[in-house]
Amino acid sequence: MVSNVSHTTNGTYTPYSSAVNRHNAVTFTPTGAAISVTVFFSRTNLYWSKRTLSDGATGYRSGNRKGKYPITMSHQTGITCSNDLQAALAHAKEHGQRVLQIFIQNEKLELGEAHDSQSTWEDDYDLLVLPLLQQTRASYILYRLDEKVGNSFMWIFIHYTPDKAPVREKMLYASTKSTMKTEFGSGLIKDEMFGNIPDDVSLDGYRKHLASKAAPGPLSFKEAEIKLVNEMEGSRANISVDSKHETMKSVGFPVDREAVDALKRLKDEQVNYVQLVLDIKAEVVNLAMSEPTSVAELPSRIPTESARYHLFRFNHSYEGDSFHSVVFIYSMPGYKCPIKERMLYSSCKSSVLDVIESEIGIEIARKLELDNGEELSEDFLLDEIHPKKNLHKPAFAKPKGPQGKRGPRRMIKKGDDEES
Repeated sequence: MVSNVSHTTNGTYTPYSSAVNRHNAVTFTPTGAAISVTVFFSRTNLYWSKRTLSDGATGYRSGNRKGKYPITMSHQTGITCSNDLQAALAHAKEHGQRVLQIFIQNEKLELGEAHDSQSTWEDDYDLLVLPLLQQTRASYILYRLDEKVGNSFMWIFIHYTPDKAPVREKMLYASTKSTMKTEFGSGLIKDEMFGNIPDDVSLDGYRKHLASKAAPGPLSFKEAEIKLVNEMEGSRANISVDSKHETMKSVGFPVDREAVDALKRLKDEQVNYVQLVLDIKAEVVNLAMSEPTSVAELPSRIPTESARYHLFRFNHSYEGDSFHSVVFIYSMPGYKCPIKERMLYSSCKSSVLDVIESEIGIEIARKLELDNGEELSEDFLLDEIHPKKNLHKPAFAKPKGPQGKRGPRRMIKKGDDEES
């Protein structure tokens, strides 16, 4: 295929009919000169040329684009729109025709068929586009949408190349596509589609094309794994000295209605003790018990084989004032519980507290974590709720200096006044 060229020296470019070694060629004749240069192109570069002198003698020389007559490729092919196609494109843009079919014939872009709109673009699509597709011949199709930008309609550019089309034709259409888009106007093309079978460029295929464009890009297994870790750990865009990140997000089990009612009774001071348990299979927080409990009975409420959440209203007096403090106790008997149970109780604690404090409205005075109830007593609860303040602040005790000799005396230079 003869390549289209641009030049900086005035002259005439004509196709060279017998390309040597099956490479493309073009003959350039500068204006007013008695010499013509036939340029042969390889796949990557201009590598040698044939010179025809005025007396008919010929010769060859190697060269590149830095020769006497600079030559650069302006398109992949020299195919341009015919005059009829240019007029058809202008008419379609002005009068809003629905579809245009374009072929490459005799090294020119020629109009195949053109049809006006009959209904909406979705109703017209398969009705007008699919009959234009041929089994053995490639083509370009311009399909007008009903969407406008300013005063101009937007179009879909379809590059259809069936599998049974000749290889040369496939390459020709692929290398001329950018020329076709430029001739029509790239700013008017909203979407571009490529297909080998009719289903690829049908209305359903166009919708799949839009969904594919909107979908996130494909990820490798490693990239997907990193993305999942980042989503679980949260955004780390702003990391500073004070940044805090959860190692594991809390798990929120729903609280059973019976447990919610017991918590409300605790808030209204109808009961003074509520125990909650996780139903791991059902993934719900249930009520374990809600009975009147004294401080002396509280240690016996702590199970020794499983974890629990406890809420105890501790009515007491301190420094002459009466207090009705609610204490939240999370009991976990060490490694006697299965690993899954320990993890679920630990991760569900924050969501349970959120229900108790935010939804029920119970003010918790102290939150404790214990492995058994042996240390639970009135004195222990008083120390936790009202920690003792150390009012005595001892003065700083200056450490003593080294004992014994303190080394030789330092020499101090006397001033002029002292010497006199």
